[in-house]
Amino acid sequence: MRLATLLDPKALVARYPPGFGGNPDSWVAAGHRLLDLGYDEKTETRVFFVPGRIEVVGKHTDYAGGRSLVAATERGLYLAVAARRDRKLRLHDLRSGEQASVDLSGELIAEPGHWSAYPSAVARRLRRDFGLEPAGAEVVFSSDLPVAGGMSSSSALVVAAWWAMAVEPPADEGPHRLRLAEYLAAVEAGRATGATEGDRGVGTRGGSEDHTAILCSRAGRLGQYSYAPTRPERSVELADGLVFAIAASGVRAEKTRGARAAYNRLSDQAAELAARWRRETSGREAHLAAILARGPGAHEDLSRFAARSPSPGELTRRLEHFLAESEEIVPAATDALAAGELAAFGRVVDRSQTLAEELLDNQVPETVHLARSARGLGAPAASAFGAGFGGAVWALIERRHLASFLERWRNAYRDAHPERWDAASFFASRPGPGAFELGPRRAAPPRHG
Repeated sequence: MRLATLLDPKALVARYPPGFGGNPDSWVAAGHRLLDLGYDEKTETRVFFVPGRIEVVGKHTDYAGGRSLVAATERGLYLAVAARRDRKLRLHDLRSGEQASVDLSGELIAEPGHWSAYPSAVARRLRRDFGLEPAGAEVVFSSDLPVAGGMSSSSALVVAAWWAMAVEPPADEGPHRLRLAEYLAAVEAGRATGATEGDRGVGTRGGSEDHTAILCSRAGRLGQYSYAPTRPERSVELADGLVFAIAASGVRAEKTRGARAAYNRLSDQAAELAARWRRETSGREAHLAAILARGPGAHEDLSRFAARSPSPGELTRRLEHFLAESEEIVPAATDALAAGELAAFGRVVDRSQTLAEELLDNQVPETVHLARSARGLGAPAASAFGAGFGGAVWALIERRHLASFLERWRNAYRDAHPERWDAASFFASRPGPGAFELGPRRAAPPRHG
């Protein structure tokens, strides 16, 4: 679209896909920044929305082939992209005021721990995996996701970088998006995929849950997936009267910095269990889910191999968590939601939260408090989500009680953790649509009478 259209909120809203209710002012601000940078109103721009995600259940399962139940948020990254004549990818973060420039003709090695590592990793793999020379682009974006809040703003930036470098967005539906989610997860983690080799990625060894939720979600619905390879298993509509209340704890969950080693430790434990299985049995299964699919005997064998390891307690806890979360909790949670049984759903989610605290050991006092206080304030279900070691907590709430619940939840958190109050944020979200490019104006509905 022309930059002039980007400056018109009404014109933008007329192009919204069904189920999206985002703030057009975020795109308008991006348009004004492009004007400030010297682009004129006739400049062709591409306009994108890339959401964050809510992991309902399925903690630390995806990279081991397990299951999760996820949704996109109604918050995310708003991007406006204009072409550049040189080989620079220049990024402007309107919220922080930061800028980053990536030389697409260079080695594409970003400063360790900086968010420019994400677009640099995408450009590096585009060049090496497909022989593509990414086009230069001016990328202006803003985000209403909490900073390092555990809602996958980092993976959203990977998806955004893919589109910004003139790579065509995939079709809205179908397996193309599933495969793209797998590929971009491999880029972020530095894994090999298909015939392509891995590299350094951004330093985290995660799976494709985040990218799948970001790319494949549908408005108003939760999706149950299994991973490695990514397969859709079920889709459940969230009743109109329900909404997710979200509390970002103010404890930053940055996978590129402090929490990276702790996050990778859990991933490495799952990989070590699978590697021990292969050594002991000469099996070829790639991950825990594939091993456990062989039947009950596989669980017994894995338990025995874990007990003989140098870290028997850690590996045993890791195995028990994965088995419970992926094989029991996720299917039971989906069943309960589909049946409208919120009390049963709450009990299943409570178990997920407890196991994260006791077996994963990836919770901090702030997220533990938020989950427990939400339940105490009447939420049918609540849980921390994401990588852990900080981040956010969701609570399922009836929409009619949302305002009073959020106020009481905020006050309880302020009283318990006043040192985190200034950095915390509380808001609500329904399940939103997956990432999209804002295209032509939608047709007006037919008139009757």
